[in-house]
Amino acid sequence: MSIYLDNAATSFPKPESVYTQQDYIARNFGANPGRGSYGIARIAAQTMAATREAIADFFNISSSSRIAFTLNATQGINTALSGLLEPGHRVVTTSMEHNAVVRPLHYLQHHGVEVFKVTADSQGLVTPESIFSACSGATTKLVIMTHCSNVTGTVQPIAEVGRFCHEHDIIFMLDAAQSAGVLPIDVDAMHIDILVAPGHKGLLGPQGTGFIYVRDGLAIKPLTRGGTGNLSSEAQQPSKMPELLESGTYNTAALAGLKAGLEYILQRGMDNIRAHEQGLLLLLWDGLGAIPGVRRYGPEPGPKHSGLVSFTLDNHTTAEIGFILDQHFNIGVRTGLHCAPDAHRTIGTFPDGTVRVSPGCFNTEQHIHTLIQAIKSITS
Repeated sequence: MSIYLDNAATSFPKPESVYTQQDYIARNFGANPGRGSYGIARIAAQTMAATREAIADFFNISSSSRIAFTLNATQGINTALSGLLEPGHRVVTTSMEHNAVVRPLHYLQHHGVEVFKVTADSQGLVTPESIFSACSGATTKLVIMTHCSNVTGTVQPIAEVGRFCHEHDIIFMLDAAQSAGVLPIDVDAMHIDILVAPGHKGLLGPQGTGFIYVRDGLAIKPLTRGGTGNLSSEAQQPSKMPELLESGTYNTAALAGLKAGLEYILQRGMDNIRAHEQGLLLLLWDGLGAIPGVRRYGPEPGPKHSGLVSFTLDNHTTAEIGFILDQHFNIGVRTGLHCAPDAHRTIGTFPDGTVRVSPGCFNTEQHIHTLIQAIKSITS
């Protein structure tokens, strides 16, 4: 059996309840949610609503109607950026962002939006003061940043940034792709105006799920328009959430699986899952540190670190390491730039990137020991 260590890309395997719940809904209640008043259509709609409520509870969102489902975090980010920003608006972001943020902003920058990028330090950390400074002296519409880097695992000071944005009437948008389900997120306490997250990573749900939360009183234009199951006589898109941002038929079975993932986290305890994963990361960090030629990037596992370790090995490309681990040891890791070239430029690993190892809640210490021994064999 292979060893999967790429949970920062997507968590695998999922809790058994995720699989069983998807199968149950798909086999028994496969009608379109919100598109009929007959029995199984009502249950499909109730399933979707229950997942929305579960997300609201998980992130301390006061009204679940402010949550719209997406296919992934990327769709949510594009929805928010394209729906908020117009020529002349100014955005502050960071050098640690994923291309899910970089590319939409690059497009908008060529259409009249001003983008200011704050550079992180060599550990991938963006200080609150650097964000504050970037927002001073000019009218800033939006600050968008990742909660945790998908390259270094660095946890950013989002509570401080959120408070500053709240005090200065700046919209604060958080990309929680690497933190949702891993770190506590409270949209009220952290002054998060827009929260975007995938369902398939730390939330342990299926691929093809995610959500965008938009605080009450903040309106954005929808990315897509179409059937919503209500107000069908009107040609214009409904103006209320979540229908404003939800058009077309959604994957009810997958959303039921997402709810099961959330329930698993609550049952096992997010702190317990994090302690387990941090223990594996610390074991990996120390083991890699004892191997000559290995260079580790980002902070040491701990409170300011999320769920991954990146490293390089002298005299070996990252692609070569990944190939050997896969073909000779049956170990799956991520290599290269991880869709975050700016982050690699920041830490000095561009263009080859790093080898990224991201254990999940079902990995074991033996998996890490096996990986460490494999890296040692590559160096010998």
